[in-house]
Order: sequence, then C-alpha cells, then structure tokens
Amino acid sequence: MKLLDPRLSDLTPTHIEIAWRYQVVRTLVDFGAAACFIIGSAFFFFARTTTAADWLFLVGSILFAVKPTIDVARSMHLNRLPGQSDGPSHHTPTSAGGGS
Repeated sequence: MKLLDPRLSDLTPTHIEIAWRYQVVRTLVDFGAAACFIIGSAFFFFARTTTAADWLFLVGSILFAVKPTIDVARSMHLNRLPGQSDGPSHHTPTSAGGGS
C-alpha cells in the first residue's frame, strides 16, 4: 500500500482498528479547531478579550495543521504492520471522471 492510499480493501482487522483510532483523533482535532474559531470569533466582539481571540485563532490554525500530520502518521503506521500484501495491489484505481 502506498503512503496515503485511500483503498481499505486489502486491510486486516488490525489495520482497520488502527485506521479507526487515527480517525477518532483526527475528528477530535477538528472539533478542537472549530471550538477555537467559534469562541475566538465571539471574543472579538469585546475589546478586553481580543488578545484571547487572537490566541484561539492561532491554536485553531495549529490544530488544522496537525490534521495532515495525523494522516501521514496513520499511513506510515499502517504500512509498518504485518499482514498486508507486499506486492502491488490487484485492484486498479477507478477514474472519478469516467472518461478522458
């Protein structure tokens, strides 16, 4: 399997469990980023909380930057696990566009 390969058809139950755990972490990071941006936006309504709003926007941005890192870590973790076919997959990628 290639790095960041979206196909899950040749994964073992262990691979699926690990992928699910990474997805849970990624979802929690998404919720954290959303909360930072929503609360930060509300803080901009009051002059005395604008500094806190700036920090919340910075934290939310950092959380968004963490998401691709989680994806790469998941892919590398899955590639290290035994049980996957080592050779090229027998599946051929399909084109979403359906033509040339």
